[in-house]
Order: sequence, then structure tokens, then C-alpha cells
Amino acid sequence: MKTQEQKPQKPSSSPKKTIPPYMKAVSGSLGGIVEACCLQPIDVIKTRLQLDRTGTYRGIVHCGTTVSSTEGVRALWKGLTPFATHLTLKYTLRMGSNAVFQSAFKDSQTGKISNHGRLLSGFGAGVLEALTIVTPFEVVKIRLQQQKGLSTELLKYKGPVHCARTIIREEGFLGLWAGAAPTVMRNGTNQAAMFTAKNSFDVLLWKKQEGDGKTLQPWQSMISGFFAGTVGPFCTGPFDVVKTRLMAQNRQGGELKYKGMIHAIRTIYAEEGLLALWKGLLPRLMRIPPGQAIMWAVADQVTGLYERRYLRNAPL
Repeated sequence: MKTQEQKPQKPSSSPKKTIPPYMKAVSGSLGGIVEACCLQPIDVIKTRLQLDRTGTYRGIVHCGTTVSSTEGVRALWKGLTPFATHLTLKYTLRMGSNAVFQSAFKDSQTGKISNHGRLLSGFGAGVLEALTIVTPFEVVKIRLQQQKGLSTELLKYKGPVHCARTIIREEGFLGLWAGAAPTVMRNGTNQAAMFTAKNSFDVLLWKKQEGDGKTLQPWQSMISGFFAGTVGPFCTGPFDVVKTRLMAQNRQGGELKYKGMIHAIRTIYAEEGLLALWKGLLPRLMRIPPGQAIMWAVADQVTGLYERRYLRNAPL
């Protein structure tokens, strides 16, 4: 009686564990807190320059010194509470949703993602954060930043919560979503470029491949993040200027100067020239690339710590 030969069994290949999206979200939130505290003055200066139609400020340094001398040094941190909250929530959603989108675009066999998939994941994360978090928080932040002076009694908006309530009462709930269209375009384009560029610079500069288990040093993450953060401002300058103008105008009574994104672009171009659409570019370059450097330095260390402790060779 012949015994049936048993075929050698292939070793079961369990799917390789990855860093979960919630850890990416946590890493982004911690990076956002640190970034907000360090770079708020640059954001205040950028907003003041973008809203300046009469040439009150002659540049970044003049704007900063004017604000600090006439309103006090604390004025450079105006809007910090909504800015820090907005950055923390934004990075939480951005990093987490980008990880979810990337998992959907990854090749089921190799676990790798193409640059096309990376771009779409970044754009999707940018659109989601723009509609959910960025627009209402930036409306409140910009309204607070454009107010001059520190005396609460003389200011229309007494603080973030009062500002939000006042906007809703005077302009309706959708008043918090003024400038949503250019914000979506700006953030979607920014994140598509940033996530793709960050990965490319990691590979180019440090030979860091996804899934190799290597954790970058903080200074390496800062360099990659800094370079990745320079791409977006050049591409999205007009969207950022238009977003700021639309968010700053008060909808209570009277006729709005800017009717929408396209009308605002045409009006600014006709009245102030082409370069006005890139107003505030230099302070954006002073804020966004360093901000991305700080955020990625923190985020990469958090995900690296998780990987070393719980995973081995997990794709980043």
C-alpha cells in the first residue's frame, strides 16, 4: 500500500506590519505644537503684509518692528491659541489621513506606492484638512491678527471663541468657511507636493527607503522637511493671498469687495499687479520650510520610536 507523498508546505507569509495611521496622527500633532510655538511671529507678519494695501509696512523686518513697537512684543503671538490648536488638529488629520490614503494606493503584492499614488494621497489629505479644520481656524486667526492694538476693550474680537461667535452671529455659520475654495486648492497642492518631495529627499540625501527600518536623525529629518516645504509656497502663492483677503473681509452689511476666488485673483491683478498675488511669499518661505523641518524632526522620531519598540522593518 503506497503512502501518499506529502507536498512540502510553503512557509506562511504573514503580511508585514506597518506603522498604524493613528501613530502617524500622534506624531503630526506633537510636531504641530512645537512648530506653532516657534513660528507664530512669522505667521503674524505674513498676514499683516498680505492685508497691507497702502504700503504701511516696508518689509518683513519693518513689519515686525512696527508691530512690536506700537502694539507690544506680545502682539507677534496674536492668534496663537487658534493657530496652535489648528496646527495640532491639522497635522493629526493630515498625517493620519495621508497614511490611510497611501495604504489604499499601495500595491497589494509589493506593499510599495507609486509617486502618482503618493501625490493623490497628499492631495486628498490636503483637501480633507482644508475643509474640516484649516478654513474655520484660519478665518478666526486672520480676523484676530488683522486687529491693531492690545487693549481688549477697543478690539472687536476679544478672543478666539468670541471671534467665532461674532462671525456666526453677524455673517452666519458659513462665515467661518470664507475662502474655502482657495484654501482647498492651496492645501491640496501643498500636501501633494510636500509628501512626495519629503520621500524623494529622504531617498536622495540619506538613502532612506520605505520599509528599511532605518530612522533618520533629527537633523536629517529637518533638512528633508525644510527642502520639501519650499515647493508649495511658490506654487500656491496666489491661493494663499486670495484666501487671506477673502477670510479678512467682513460680510456684515455693505457689498463685499471680493466675490470669490476667481474674482479676487482678477481684482488683485488689475489693481495691484501680478506680483501682488505673491505678497507674503518671503515670510511664507521663512515660516513653512522651517515649520516642516520642525514638524518632521518630531514626527520621524515619534514614528521611529514606535518602530524600534514594537515593529521591525515596518514601512514608514
